[in-house]
Amino acid sequence: MTVMAALAVLAGSVGLYPLFTGKGWFWVALGSVLAVAVGGTLGRRLRLPAAFTAVAGAAALLVYLTVLFASSQALLGFLPTPGSLGRLDELFGQGWKAVNDYAAPVPLVPGIRLLVGAGVGLVAIVVDLLAVRLRRAAPAGLPLLAMYSVPAAVRQDSIGWAAFAVGALGFLALLMADAREQVGGWGRVVFTPRWSQEVPVAGAVGPAPAPERPDARSLMSSGRRIAFAAVAVAVLLPTVIPGVHPRGLFGLGGGGGGGTQTVTTPDPLVSLQRELTERGDAVVLTYRTDAGPRPDYLRMYALDQFNGNRWSFSSLSTGDRDRLQPGVELTPAPGLGPVRVRRVTTEVRVSRRVREMDFLPVPYAPARVSVKGDWRVDDASRMIYSPRDSASGRSYTVVSAQTMPTARDLAAGTAFPSEIARRYTAHPRTVPPEVMRLTREVTKGARTAHEQAVMLQRWFTRTGGFRYDLSAPAPRRGDDLVNFLLHDKRGYCEQFAASMALMARILGIPARVAMGYTPGTQSGPNEWTVRSRDAHAWPELYFEGAGWVRFEPTPSGPGGAGQGTATSPSYSETAAIAEQPGEDGRTEPTPSAPSSTAPGASESAAPQGRPDPLGDQGDRGSPQEDDGTPVAGWIAGTVLVLALLAAPMVARALARRRRWSALRPEAAGDGPGVRDDGGAGFADPAEAAAHAAWRELRADAVDHGLEWRPGDTPRQAAQRLSELLELDAETARSLGRIARAEEMARYSRSRVPTSAEVLRADVRAVREAFAASVGRTARWRARLLPPSAMAATSQAAQSLSRAVGGRVRRDGGLWGRVRARLGGWRSRNRDR
Repeated sequence: MTVMAALAVLAGSVGLYPLFTGKGWFWVALGSVLAVAVGGTLGRRLRLPAAFTAVAGAAALLVYLTVLFASSQALLGFLPTPGSLGRLDELFGQGWKAVNDYAAPVPLVPGIRLLVGAGVGLVAIVVDLLAVRLRRAAPAGLPLLAMYSVPAAVRQDSIGWAAFAVGALGFLALLMADAREQVGGWGRVVFTPRWSQEVPVAGAVGPAPAPERPDARSLMSSGRRIAFAAVAVAVLLPTVIPGVHPRGLFGLGGGGGGGTQTVTTPDPLVSLQRELTERGDAVVLTYRTDAGPRPDYLRMYALDQFNGNRWSFSSLSTGDRDRLQPGVELTPAPGLGPVRVRRVTTEVRVSRRVREMDFLPVPYAPARVSVKGDWRVDDASRMIYSPRDSASGRSYTVVSAQTMPTARDLAAGTAFPSEIARRYTAHPRTVPPEVMRLTREVTKGARTAHEQAVMLQRWFTRTGGFRYDLSAPAPRRGDDLVNFLLHDKRGYCEQFAASMALMARILGIPARVAMGYTPGTQSGPNEWTVRSRDAHAWPELYFEGAGWVRFEPTPSGPGGAGQGTATSPSYSETAAIAEQPGEDGRTEPTPSAPSSTAPGASESAAPQGRPDPLGDQGDRGSPQEDDGTPVAGWIAGTVLVLALLAAPMVARALARRRRWSALRPEAAGDGPGVRDDGGAGFADPAEAAAHAAWRELRADAVDHGLEWRPGDTPRQAAQRLSELLELDAETARSLGRIARAEEMARYSRSRVPTSAEVLRADVRAVREAFAASVGRTARWRARLLPPSAMAATSQAAQSLSRAVGGRVRRDGGLWGRVRARLGGWRSRNRDR
């Protein structure tokens, strides 16, 4: 088992191959597995407890890593010391930084090799503990499966089927070895003389017949049924669960049939970080446009939900009504009004090397899209997506309605519709108070929503002291947001876009985070090339009349000083504020710094035409908390959990009700009785009542944790229960009547003297005695999680499996039954 556990871990580690550039990682993993196996074997030889056996494996792993990476600081070259542990910790930090800096496949620097050795070694420790020490080989598959989740989490492409097959065979070999050891513990298989040799028959001519062997056909049939059921569940179940298999069975479904389905996609922010930090700079797409020298950004996602930690977009429930139709104009984008709009045509060609691009990069706002395949549009966000197709290698044409607002247009568009304001200004109450105060300070003196947005952008790009840095970790908690805005002030487009969108919502300006690509670099007349480094995120703010317009808070500049191809729109520059009319209708310059406020002025002046969103709330946040989780989802999840918890109790109650209700029609007559499963079979209804009462007594005893011996006669079982529980005289008589009725129903031809009503009352009295004699825990378990219901479910599944298998075997199987029916039909026609 030690050898098979080690081989299973090595086979499972094969799935890590896409993460590294070379093959040296496997030899590091091999050494870790061997070290753990040696340590675990020594622990078992010394008869250490299970926990200390795992400690022995971990100690052996530490010695191996010390020899491999910190031998110069170790005692005698292998014994760990504070110096060697410090060296390992330093390498671990370097490896973690390399993981965040590089996109897979990563180079095998010493820190990466240390992470591989430690990670595979930890999996080997858990597998060795479960499979070898605790003899639980089946749960050992969970840590093996965890190794496959690592490449799935950091890569869009799945691992090859051959690598998965190697890991699966390793796990199956571990299970087979465990089964062989379990069976081998009973000794050698013993065959009777009838099986070992065939007795010769006198006068028989010819060779002796082959010796008989045990008939294993029933076991093989059960194995086939189990295998068929497992495959059917694995293939069919994902197709009926929303979101689990959005592309349909074998990729052939999805989107058809006129129904709706939920569109899922990998986390856009994770994909953005991969593209920006990838050491290569691959071409993503090329396009031709008539937009002039400054094309607009190519947008893919619109993230409208903020849960306090991350931005995400609302789930898309799509149907046939959302499908793009060739040559059909889309409805106008939300919020468009008197602002000047021009039509821009863009022809896009996506590289074939791009994988899993389910959302089309298009200039906002698309008015007509010509693309082959099943593509849909979301009216609110104008995202173009497909539940089954990919944009890889695809060419398409987009006609966009590009708005060209001025600063004066945006200054006038502050009358937000109630639905837009409610959805796109919501933020959790958990926003740190420091961020609320900072938002007021940065926008002090602003008169309109447009001025507030321009001040925010200027603070991020010029006066705030921020620095563009791709190595900065993305914010995951409120403290990370505070650290980015107030202390560290370094990050890339995700941090800048997310922070400005949140601060705009705090000010009451509808905002969301858009993601896609900057225009890229010009490669010819009206031709542009977009590379992976052009991936970008930016905030979109809503202004009535202009709709959703973009701002650019990310610092721009070549050579790593900023996002190289990012540009700020003209209406978002500080100089554009001077164009806005003052209160008396004349043009007034707006101070570039918010420090020149009149004495006695309020700390934060609310924009004209809008209530101050911070006036009443202060640092408490918005009353419209949006944690990104629909209420209906929580309700459905709660109902499902409660239903699962109540299932055993309900099953037990239904079984009791069915058992007694089956006796009612025959209680007063002389008709046939009813078996416990509801079918006819007992000649006497009193006999059926006796069996039902006995089964109820047995189920109640099992539910309350009382010992029930299947080999006992009814009289023996009643006597043992009576002595065990010290029943009173009346309850003892009830128990005796139940046992007497069952005894006569089993062994006597005379009529059972006790009626069903009396037996039912006796069962109820004995059940109450069972509950009074056990502890509170056992009593509640009998009510909520009755073990008899679990056993009944298992028996029902086994009966169904036997019935299905027997029906298939009879009459030569399904084809045999078909032939028999056809033969009977021909015979009847011939007789006629």
